[in-house]
Amino acid sequence: MDATRACLLALELIGRSDWSADREIRCLYALSNRSERHYRKIVLTKRDGGSRVLHAPGFLLKTVQRNVVKNVLSHFPVSPFATAYRPGSSTLCNASPHVGRKQILKLDIEKFFDNIRFTQVYRLFNKTELPAGAVTLLTHLCCYRDALPQGAPTSPALSNLIMARFDDLLGIWCKERDIAYTRYCDDMTFSGDFDAHQVTNKVRGLLNDMGFTLNSRKSRRIARGSQQTVTGIVVNHRPQLPSEFRRALRQEVYFCQKFGIASHLERIGSSETPLRYLQSLLGKIAYLLQINPDDAEFQRAKAAIGQLLKAETSLSYRAD
Repeated sequence: MDATRACLLALELIGRSDWSADREIRCLYALSNRSERHYRKIVLTKRDGGSRVLHAPGFLLKTVQRNVVKNVLSHFPVSPFATAYRPGSSTLCNASPHVGRKQILKLDIEKFFDNIRFTQVYRLFNKTELPAGAVTLLTHLCCYRDALPQGAPTSPALSNLIMARFDDLLGIWCKERDIAYTRYCDDMTFSGDFDAHQVTNKVRGLLNDMGFTLNSRKSRRIARGSQQTVTGIVVNHRPQLPSEFRRALRQEVYFCQKFGIASHLERIGSSETPLRYLQSLLGKIAYLLQINPDDAEFQRAKAAIGQLLKAETSLSYRAD
């Protein structure tokens, strides 16, 4: 118990220098013993009409989980084939290996977070030199009803670490066959000249060994003659956003400049404030330039919208 107590205090999970050691330990055990009470259920509507359930931790549990990521999980190595939930990575990192390939195969893991179980999280923490009591407590802090909760800060990092052996085994198998492989959360992408059935069967076998299943409804093979997209980025010849996105963004910029922000928002029936709308628009332009930084048209658009945002910010400040 003394070793567990000393370890938990050293990890600085509460992050409050004004708390006594006893209070911190009592709090950690209270959170881990009744973790279900510290989540709020949120139901989001997806674009396809379905729903997505999140379990958002309360402030104190979220603080502890963020410190688990910072002080424990960040020290684990992540597979190079995993491109989500890691510093400096992006959808572009996930898409770039698949540019100009003969075919794309996209596979999806069914109920990804829900199928990462308590025992898998425990085994991961147990790879450390932490005392058994600390391993058990950390596992309880990161799980909700025996699974990883979508909405907890720890779940993305834990999912990558638990999938690391899968990613490395599959990645090496693919590399030996000149197949590019990346995984972005539950979305797996393969590209090259290969037998799609052979790859699918290999993935299915590896996933079954871990207790996962493929979501066959989302499996897709895209030949070179069709528009090949990976995490929203077209990769047929070079990484770029779909022409529909570029066209819509170009129109937004044009209408803002021609009619003014207020008139444009009224015209499209938007209830957004001009300030919030411009911030969102500038974010879309920045994302496009992240994919294609040399795009002169949208560099000019960024400068123009930036000026409008600056003027709108000044107006809002004076109004306050």
